[in-house]
Amino acid sequence: MSAKRLGQMAQATKTAFLFPGQGSQKTGMLADLAEQFAGVQQTFSEASQALGHDLWHIAQSGEGLDQTQNTQPVLLTASIALWRVWLELGGIAPKYLVGHSLGEYSALVAAEAMTLTDAVKLVNLRGKLMQSAVPQGEGAMAAILGLSDEQVVALCRQVSGQAGAHAAAAVEAANYNAQGQVVIAGSAALVQQVMTLAKEQSGKAIALPVSVPSHCSLMKPAAEKFAEALEQTAIELPVIPVIQNVNAAIATDVTQLRQALTAQLYQPVQWTRSMQYLQDQGIRYVVECGPGNVLANLAKRLPDIEKAFPVDTQSRLEDALNVIMVAEGKIA
Repeated sequence: MSAKRLGQMAQATKTAFLFPGQGSQKTGMLADLAEQFAGVQQTFSEASQALGHDLWHIAQSGEGLDQTQNTQPVLLTASIALWRVWLELGGIAPKYLVGHSLGEYSALVAAEAMTLTDAVKLVNLRGKLMQSAVPQGEGAMAAILGLSDEQVVALCRQVSGQAGAHAAAAVEAANYNAQGQVVIAGSAALVQQVMTLAKEQSGKAIALPVSVPSHCSLMKPAAEKFAEALEQTAIELPVIPVIQNVNAAIATDVTQLRQALTAQLYQPVQWTRSMQYLQDQGIRYVVECGPGNVLANLAKRLPDIEKAFPVDTQSRLEDALNVIMVAEGKIA
């Protein structure tokens, strides 16, 4: 499908696509769909050639899947494979695209802003830079549940202030995922302190099994190096609007788009605001285009979202296609 045609198709719909980030990977992802649609493995072959190693093998075997430099290109490729299958089956082009963290790159590939080849190279580098920015074991992330955004931010500031002003002793809000759900990131010891204080305020705190403290100031060294790679990468404005993580807004030029991708490494993901933007624009149906259903489940909690679908298996994909095509008036 041409980029122009894709953009035209997306104008009048009430549907948005959500692309998941790191943490949604699972061994054997898309295996059943690959048996039915040749495009799944073709997409993985395209991405594998760009990197020089077999991403499909990693996805199916799980070997090295938990290594950030592998996780990111595998997830991006899986999301784009699902996107292509959706379009192949006549699925409606959504009005907006939004990706959570790494998923923003999937959204940009789907929107024809960059090629899959360039994107997998970028996120492979992104993963390496993120991993090398903080020594293993020194960074951490945790989900804080049941407290307001303001309460979590205040706890982070309290603990960081007590530790000192230098960046290595910081803990910050990293993902504003939903009302009452904020992920924090930073120095492992300080993350643990915030978790303890959150529990004392009747909140819940869950340590996340990650090796990199994403979306906090500890990632600034990685962002500086990553900005150089972004400048070398051909990027165009998306043909379907992409809501960016750092400001829950749509870039009006490529410079803004690049700046937002750089800042995304060390600034929080504004997912709550992004989802509110979708609702304000009349979006009523969302499709999570990637492995799992974390983003679809978050969307189901929103008052204006009528249906939220994962599409990572054949039955889920068929269900989403049927319901959305009827809802959008494309079939009776």
